[in-house]
Amino acid sequence: MERRQRLSRSRDFDAVYRQGRSASTRYLTVHWFPREDDPDGTPRLGLAVPRSVGGAVTRNRLKRQLREIWPTLDVPAGRDYVLVARSGIAEPAEARGAAWIAEQVRETVGKVTA
Repeated sequence: MERRQRLSRSRDFDAVYRQGRSASTRYLTVHWFPREDDPDGTPRLGLAVPRSVGGAVTRNRLKRQLREIWPTLDVPAGRDYVLVARSGIAEPAEARGAAWIAEQVRETVGKVTA
C-alpha cells in the first residue's frame, strides 16, 4: 500500500472517529467517513493497534499484516477508513495465521459495504 493511501494526521483520524460511522466484530472495528473533497478518490486507511493488543513486536506484525490485506479488499472509493484492532486479537492471529486475519478483516469490512 502506498503512503498516500494511508491516514497519518491526527486530524484525519479525528474526523473519521467523530463524524463517521462504525461497525464492529469481536476482534476489529472499522470506522469510515466519506471524503467530500474527493468522492471518487482512492480509499485511505488508518490503523489503530493499541497497547492492549500486545507488545511492540506483536503490534507491528499485526499492522503489517493488515496493510497487506487492505489492497485485496473491495471497498467503496472516496472514503477514509480507520481499522482498530481490539484486545484479544493477538493470540488467535498468531495461532491461526494470516489467512484467519484476512477472514476477520473481510467480515468486518463486509459490514461497511453491505
